[in-house]
Amino acid sequence: MNGDRSTVIFFPEGAFGPTNNCVGIGDVLRRRGHRVVFIIEESFEGTLEKQGFEERLMRLTPPPEVEEVPGQFWKEFIRETAPVFRHPTIDQLAEFIAPTFQALIDGARYVDDRLLEIIDEVEPDLVVEDNVVTFPALLTNGRPWARIASCNPTEMKDPDVPPPFCGLPAGDRAAWPDHWDAYRAALGEMHGSFSEYCRQRGAAALPADDFIHESPLLNLYLFPQEIDYSRASPLGASWHNLQASVRATDPDWALPPSLGEEGPLIYLSLGSLGSADVSLMEKLVAELADAPYRVIVSKGPQAGEYELAENMVGEEFLPQTAILPQVDLVITHGGNNTVTESLFFGKPMVALPLFWDQYDNAQRLDETGVGIRLDTYGHDGGELTGAIDRLLGDEALAGRLASMSADLRAFEGTRRAADLIESAIAGSAG
Repeated sequence: MNGDRSTVIFFPEGAFGPTNNCVGIGDVLRRRGHRVVFIIEESFEGTLEKQGFEERLMRLTPPPEVEEVPGQFWKEFIRETAPVFRHPTIDQLAEFIAPTFQALIDGARYVDDRLLEIIDEVEPDLVVEDNVVTFPALLTNGRPWARIASCNPTEMKDPDVPPPFCGLPAGDRAAWPDHWDAYRAALGEMHGSFSEYCRQRGAAALPADDFIHESPLLNLYLFPQEIDYSRASPLGASWHNLQASVRATDPDWALPPSLGEEGPLIYLSLGSLGSADVSLMEKLVAELADAPYRVIVSKGPQAGEYELAENMVGEEFLPQTAILPQVDLVITHGGNNTVTESLFFGKPMVALPLFWDQYDNAQRLDETGVGIRLDTYGHDGGELTGAIDRLLGDEALAGRLASMSADLRAFEGTRRAADLIESAIAGSAG
């Protein structure tokens, strides 16, 4: 630490969700005068510099033969794996969750020496990571580190919380044991191998059923308290719920005049990864084409492979936090960022989950009454428009969401995160 100016490294997973979450917090720290450095994959080069942050580059896989676009590895991985998204979540544990964890673990192994180089060069006062697997370098480099868990809170296991990745209800435990058995059968051997690798690199063994360690200093997660899970054992004193982490760095966005002023305004986003499923995007466009709504579509990385209807506008990437305040409802894949941001702005959601914690978020929205979960591939157009109409016509829900939005805005998750990071730095320095 140099006076009141600290150096903070953010190391998010190589996807837009965790990166945007860290950007929101990093922006607050930067405006307070701290030096903020992002460790990012080479394919993201320049994206954080454009927002005023320093970058340090790394790779999670050997260099490609052709130039990559940001997050290209995961876009291709999702596109190739998309057929699995049509399978029950209990089958996805072996068919999708296990291969995904293996890819993440392979990346952690590949990059560990490079992370040590970067940390030695930057000399941070704190490293803040937002990942779902451990990177041993963060535990062994001798500098303090903090963890952000920006997925659904099922990631933090508890006897009263449903198993992760399954989208099971909190109030009905009948299917929980089978899913836990399937989770351990799919991931147990991989967990043991990676735990041993962590020990070989000088880190502690992994906790049971987890692929990531808890920071001894500071752990943050983000999920609105009103819809959070009850726990048999409260999270430890190092854990703090930010409730939402909404960045203030997105540019302004004006609704194109061509969309007119009549009819509810809907925002459709399946995330940068989910929208790689072009056939699903085409299905949703067709279902909404003749509906009495105006629709803003985040088209995603395959934007050029499908066309929008006349009642729609869209682009490959959109400034989501600038759009959400303007819309009446959100159709989402259930990514944690979109869920928390939509609630921050008081918007009801129709959830169409695809993979990972999206099923858990979708189920939680549905069972707490702030959204409706649909069968992503099995629903028909009438179910989608019916869900939209029910949510838009629910005056009690509108009042509840407005109150929740006011509470989340007043809570100021990004500011609280910055306060906690500053306190952690001061405590570790003392």
